[in-house]
Amino acid sequence: MTSVDFYFNAADKLQVTCRLAGKALASGKRLVIYAPQADTAQHIDRLLWTWPATGFVPHCRAEDALAAQTPVLICAEAGTPVQCDILLNLGQETPPAFERYERLLEVVARDDGDRQAARERYRFYRERGYRIADHDLDGEKRGE
Repeated sequence: MTSVDFYFNAADKLQVTCRLAGKALASGKRLVIYAPQADTAQHIDRLLWTWPATGFVPHCRAEDALAAQTPVLICAEAGTPVQCDILLNLGQETPPAFERYERLLEVVARDDGDRQAARERYRFYRERGYRIADHDLDGEKRGE
């Protein structure tokens, strides 16, 4: 069964997404970033070209010809054509077909709108018996 990780209190969702993509890459896992809004998909694409400042996270769009060989994919559609281990959701809704991944990552910003949508997704997963891990990003900054 898919394990679900919620990363709460993100000051910048896309920076946290870049960090998680880098961690997935370092661990040898393939990651899909589900970004159903076109502007979000474009923004994360641009950020991954420059993050980290001294490195690079190889990525492309899921429909790209190199998708099968690329460790991080950006997807705006419901499904991806290749097998990946981790799904990172940047949408406001529960992502389609999330149960086919080993892990689902949910990044939640500090604003009330994003928190409310995340609470609904959290409830959805919990009611269906998914194991959920919580990560408070505010606590990381304080060294907790």
